[in-house]
Amino acid sequence: MVQRTVKQDRALRTRAALIQAGAEVFGEQGFAGASVTRIAERAGMTLGAMYFHFPSKEALAREIVRSQPDLVSPPLPSEGLQHAVDVTLTWAYQLLTDALLFAGARLVMEQDHFIAREENSHRQWTALLTDDFRLAVKRRELRRSVDVEALARLIVNACTGAQMHSHMETGREDLPQRVEETWRLVLPAVAVPRAIEALQFGEERGRRL
Repeated sequence: MVQRTVKQDRALRTRAALIQAGAEVFGEQGFAGASVTRIAERAGMTLGAMYFHFPSKEALAREIVRSQPDLVSPPLPSEGLQHAVDVTLTWAYQLLTDALLFAGARLVMEQDHFIAREENSHRQWTALLTDDFRLAVKRRELRRSVDVEALARLIVNACTGAQMHSHMETGREDLPQRVEETWRLVLPAVAVPRAIEALQFGEERGRRL
């Protein structure tokens, strides 16, 4: 039993090392430019170890993309509209230093090479925000006329575009400010005034200090 536990722990560490290495290489080279050999070398592993855990670079890229929402955990508790804001701000701040999130952002335009349309990151984030917006409607934070799925798609699209332009123009340094700017422009059209007044923004909503 002890030996089995040791082997399982070793396998988990190996898998985590490969995911981290894959994220770094995908982030640097993109999906097309990355190779399993380079990823294995970055992880300090053999190709055999790589293929044992991930049969292809497509499988590894899928794992990284599917894990994106689980990586983002706002530092402060919240619900409804505030939680939606907090998730996007946490994503924006965390993307500045997190190789896995950056890899997911870099892989956005190449997802058709390795993941089914219904599983792509856009749909994952849209589903997450849709749940927040449905709760926001119940809490009377959003106007009842708001199409919550369309709003979720809009925010995801805006954050995706903000990330791409921020990367080109400032190395992503101003991404959190761009995300906050998006919210401040959109909110008057979809949220009730008292909910807007109650919302909190700023670094403390997205970064663990």
